[in-house]
Amino acid sequence: MRFARLGPAGSERPVVVADDGTYLDLSGLTGDIDGAFLASGGPQRARAALGSLPRLEAPAGMRLGPPIARPGKIVCIGLNYARHAAESGAQPPAEPVVFMKAPDTVVGPGDDVLIPRASVKTDYEVELAVVIGTAARYLDSPDDAAAHIAGYAVSNDVSEREFQLERGGQWDKGKNCETFNPLGPWLVTPDELDVPALRLRSWVNGEPRQDELAADMIFGVPHLIWYLSQFMVLHPGDVVNTGTPAGVAMGLPGQPYLRSGDVVELEIGGLGRQRQRFA
Repeated sequence: MRFARLGPAGSERPVVVADDGTYLDLSGLTGDIDGAFLASGGPQRARAALGSLPRLEAPAGMRLGPPIARPGKIVCIGLNYARHAAESGAQPPAEPVVFMKAPDTVVGPGDDVLIPRASVKTDYEVELAVVIGTAARYLDSPDDAAAHIAGYAVSNDVSEREFQLERGGQWDKGKNCETFNPLGPWLVTPDELDVPALRLRSWVNGEPRQDELAADMIFGVPHLIWYLSQFMVLHPGDVVNTGTPAGVAMGLPGQPYLRSGDVVELEIGGLGRQRQRFA
């Protein structure tokens, strides 16, 4: 199933995206697609109700919000593709590199991204996002992870590299600027996907930049969820950004960082496509 949220920021309506691309209204079943919906068996109830859900007439161009409302936390993994680690001048890590993004960085997949004041190194990062469906704490094995995953989405882990790497060595400063985590368009349930085969791609002003398979992760999704559960509780609605492939601006000759008016597009096969204008 593909879940989405339609409408103006703060007033999105929960929907199921039908196979023909039309929208089925979930507002009679839930007020929103959030942690409470996931924890209470909402996806299963939505599946059972598919035949009776009313169609939602959405005007062309209606805004898509992030597919999960108010994530409790966003846990991010750095340097999780070997070629990206190399372009960053780093060795592949022996354990996952973990940092956090604040929930208020999350915006819709087509919303503008705001370049911070005095920024000279704003960068893009296409990533596979994992949305947690049931609480995960101290999992015994990576084999236990699947039972705690509600679904997957496209994420842009926007980064300001000077803030991240040159202003005291604290990654969070370059990761938590306003609008720095476009998410969506859809939350797709695991039964629809072959995760290792997912292809992550990005473009800047139509020029291809990133292209790699999720199978190339150093630490795969089951390992990441198991690993994180040893250090923190992952709650329903939490998001895990699993790292970006090679091809970010930081790793390219001439450091072509983003400027006002640039357009970034990101796509993961089966999870949809994002498009942001940087302003």
